[in-house]
Amino acid sequence: MDILAVIHGEQVRAGVFGDAIEARGHRIDEWSLAWDRPPPQPLEAYGAALVFGGAMHPDQDDAHPWMQEENLFLQRLFDLRKPLLGVCLGAQLLAKAANAQVGPASEPEIGWFRVELTSEAADDPLLSRMPPRFDAFQWHYYAHDLPAGAVELARNAVCTQAFRLGESAWGVQFHPEVTLAQVESWASEDEPVPDGLLDETRERIGEWNELGMKLCDAFIDIAERTARGETATGADPVRAGA
Repeated sequence: MDILAVIHGEQVRAGVFGDAIEARGHRIDEWSLAWDRPPPQPLEAYGAALVFGGAMHPDQDDAHPWMQEENLFLQRLFDLRKPLLGVCLGAQLLAKAANAQVGPASEPEIGWFRVELTSEAADDPLLSRMPPRFDAFQWHYYAHDLPAGAVELARNAVCTQAFRLGESAWGVQFHPEVTLAQVESWASEDEPVPDGLLDETRERIGEWNELGMKLCDAFIDIAERTARGETATGADPVRAGA
């Protein structure tokens, strides 16, 4: 299976998700609308899509004109009903494409913050792979409202941390894909980061990457079931609708 990864910068790429995809025998195409050329393959050729983070904010269309095109592109991905997962900015852009409000969070989250699953996550094919409570690596200044019809799957005191829209689209505000090299790069480029962030990340990144791989494995499971004509939960679609 080929999986499309929409990226928004050289330092915000697939991370450990790329490792998980390749370990399962699949291939990932990293691509950006900012490159002003079409994806390597037609969208219909991909079994799933990932939308990763970036340094820009979801309302900065004036500074990044391609973001308007990306909004339409994401709506097209919704219509295809293939598995779709947005991460951080990617989650915000998915929410925006679904006509939810996006804007500055009540406070930024840079570093490690506690996240709790909601009761709806217990039988979700993606988020059920995560512990009921966990410390997640975060790097965001914006948040989003829950899209109409979406199910909130995780939250904390600042904002919605994960949601599912329909049966094939998910967004997570935290960074399950991130590697230590990525964090070190972000810290060197951003304004001063919290004291001790890099030392804490060096201690915690191994366990966090294991969780990230587990989450990506769950997403790949969903994509493989969808490719076989099953629902995200593995049920036969005809029987499930009977």
